Amino acid sequence: MGREYARTQRVAQLLKEEISRLLQREVKDARVGMVTVTDVRVTRDLKYADVFVYLSGDEDRRAAALEGLTSAAGFMRSRLGRDLRIRRIPELRFVMDRTQDYAARIHQLLSEVGPIEESDEGEDER
Repeated sequence: MGREYARTQRVAQLLKEEISRLLQREVKDARVGMVTVTDVRVTRDLKYADVFVYLSGDEDRRAAALEGLTSAAGFMRSRLGRDLRIRRIPELRFVMDRTQDYAARIHQLLSEVGPIEESDEGEDER
């Protein structure tokens, strides 16, 4: 299991780097815009790769960018097959990474609550 896990991790890292490069230099779909590949998770059998991406903009812009990525998946997979020396190129599935959205929301909620005042235990309250 350890050897197989290490292999899928290496493939995932390689895919992350190459997909990022393709998105910067070769994908010309105007819908895609600025995309950051945050993670790639490959199934054990190397059939599928979930590509987590951070997309900026409002929900409509993000949805359009995700459509553009899905549309470009075949092109990217063929380029990966040409450029990489691995036996099987996984099918690419793009997933919106909402981690930064969640972090911003938590930050907002915490700032609304404000600082928590600590009371000194042991002191008499008068």
